[in-house]
Amino acid sequence: MENITKALNWIRKNGLYPETPVVSSPHAPETIVGGKKVLLFATNNYLGLMHDERVISAAIEGVKKWGIGNGGSRLTAANLDIQEELDKKIAGFKHREAGITFVSGYMANVGSIPAVINVYKPSLASLLSGRVERDKSTVVFSDEYNHASIIAGIRLSGSQKEIYKHTNVDDLESKLKKYPVKTRKMIITDGVFSMDGDIAPLPEILDLAKKYNAFIYLDDAHATGILGKNGRGLEDYFGVENKVDIVMGTFTKSFGGVGGFVVGSKDLIDYLKIASDSFIFTAPIAPPVVCGLIKAIEIAEKETWRRKKLLENAKYLRNKLKELNFDTGASSTQIIPIIIGDEKKAMKVSQFLFENNIFIPVARWPAVPQKQARLRTTMTCDHTSEQIDCLVDTLVKIRNKIKF
Repeated sequence: MENITKALNWIRKNGLYPETPVVSSPHAPETIVGGKKVLLFATNNYLGLMHDERVISAAIEGVKKWGIGNGGSRLTAANLDIQEELDKKIAGFKHREAGITFVSGYMANVGSIPAVINVYKPSLASLLSGRVERDKSTVVFSDEYNHASIIAGIRLSGSQKEIYKHTNVDDLESKLKKYPVKTRKMIITDGVFSMDGDIAPLPEILDLAKKYNAFIYLDDAHATGILGKNGRGLEDYFGVENKVDIVMGTFTKSFGGVGGFVVGSKDLIDYLKIASDSFIFTAPIAPPVVCGLIKAIEIAEKETWRRKKLLENAKYLRNKLKELNFDTGASSTQIIPIIIGDEKKAMKVSQFLFENNIFIPVARWPAVPQKQARLRTTMTCDHTSEQIDCLVDTLVKIRNKIKF
């Protein structure tokens, strides 16, 4: 415990311990944070469905029928009919044969990634000994900016890994080339990167996967419900639907709830039900949330104006920031970083914003590389142009006081 105290004291002494103001109202463009009303530009409630009355009503009906819990894991006595319905609903939304849901997106990755990397080896010896053998020969190729849950899943697998430069397909190919064609290979990437708001070059990755006999695992958390003609995510966006082998996502972003999912072939999903520890050994999403999510998916499919308005708002903010020479990196989505660099300076900017009734927390190491601290700005379909203008005007005032 002494080491923990020393580490904590060092972090606090250097002004790097994150403040977490208490939020006292639902996530909306205007929200109560730290006891006062602020403009919120830091929510994943992209489509405004978290507080939609129809979603809330569905969740209330779920509470009345099911209560607040499940009573076990889905492999015991908690495979509720609504859980099955949600599995089918998200699979249908993503145009896949089958789906499986998890209590969070993080749990979806840390359970599914090791399961598909270290596949069970069927053998008579395993049957007789009662010990499950796994094939651990897979090599994993992972983008250097992949989400922490992906990194944790790869680490849990214990597999050999190659980290390629961010969205750099030339570097990816140079690493794929090192291994024989027969080597089992998995390429894993975020679709939209959570700290930068840029998009993975999926068509090029698909070409490399075909060329080098690899399969692809796509974390589509920040694209599902938003990108593509039908809002189905990155495959829809690039017009390559059903080309990716394994697609993961969350219910925490576009659908305004909580939970994670994986969709793919029926064989894949049937396998994950017996091989993913985070599905087998934990309770599923709470029934009221499941009921709300089913309704949220229906609304997201029908009310296309939500994703269109979201992307319009994001483009409006991004263009205004670029005109004023703010560094937004390679963002092309609803996640728009304002890159400041120095951690302490970024915290000062965030504090100044809060004093002016705007809340955007700082993203810093280890969430982003050192000296790449930023305000991680996110848009929703509910923000108005006046609110966005207010943010930009306030940032200009701050920059006149704190040079960045």
